[in-house]
Amino acid sequence: MSATPATSREWHLVARPHGWPKPEEFALRETAVAEPGEGQILVRNIHMSVDPYMRGRMNDVRSYIPPFQLDQPMEGGAVGEVVASRSDAFKPGDHVLHGLGWREYALVEGAHAVKVDPAVAPLSTYLGVLGMPGLTAYAGLLEVASFKEGDSVFVSGAAGAVGLQVGQIARLKGASRVVGSAGTDEKVRALVEEYGFDAAFNYKDGPVAEQLKQVAPEGIDVYFDNVGGEHLEAAIGAMKLHGRATLCGAIAGYNETEPQPGPRNMIAIIGKRLRLQGMIVRDHQALQPQFVQEVGGWVRSGELKYRETVVNGVENALDAFLGMLRGENTGKMIVTF
Repeated sequence: MSATPATSREWHLVARPHGWPKPEEFALRETAVAEPGEGQILVRNIHMSVDPYMRGRMNDVRSYIPPFQLDQPMEGGAVGEVVASRSDAFKPGDHVLHGLGWREYALVEGAHAVKVDPAVAPLSTYLGVLGMPGLTAYAGLLEVASFKEGDSVFVSGAAGAVGLQVGQIARLKGASRVVGSAGTDEKVRALVEEYGFDAAFNYKDGPVAEQLKQVAPEGIDVYFDNVGGEHLEAAIGAMKLHGRATLCGAIAGYNETEPQPGPRNMIAIIGKRLRLQGMIVRDHQALQPQFVQEVGGWVRSGELKYRETVVNGVENALDAFLGMLRGENTGKMIVTF
């Protein structure tokens, strides 16, 4: 257990990005470390998460989650060690999952922390394969898209933290075919050779619709969308009668400065009787115990593989976030302090 220092470094948003975020719109600042009040715990963060949804929180718009405030520390998933506690539920030395990342030390309300056990799984996995991205993949495929054995599945952004898991869960649940897209030839090879996808393609090599037709010539039953844009249009064109799509993310448009046009073939949704449904993971918390039991078992048995891209040091957290937006990660992007 570490001694508590007098100060902590934390990342603040100092200007709202227009288009791609710029380093000068963020500041790493040093602040005093406060003692916990009644019901609070002081946590030394060990790992923090950077995720695509954080880009949306940098805009001052109403959404399902409030925007980041200027000149205040940003937030996000983190796991760490309790160093001081005034909560009956936690003691120093416990490890917890909470939502106050982007800082070295976090003063957390005990009611907003969950105890995790590093003996069950590495702490970083509670931010990835056994955390929010993992539950997103599990709920998005099985509950939102109503996946059933024998379905043919297409995953965009398939080498990311969510996509990598969607494809493997589909395979483990009996998909007839699993295909994915990624942004580098190395990622494409890994999807097939390491993670059990039947086929994959580099979306930068040509029109998505043409490449999707090559890897899924008979069409797809389920589309898991992490990208939006051209990918969504191609998937609508490839979907079979009564196909289902989970609209989880649209990273292709997150940094655009003008509204992006929707798919030009939406009339096909009517004729094919498709179901396209958006998802937010917190709507599916009831699946958490089932998810941890089933996916945890696959991870322990080696049936489901995961990868983390690790960046060291809180001072490099912004670089990790920007790199994740550029697709430089395979699997979950983690910042380790």
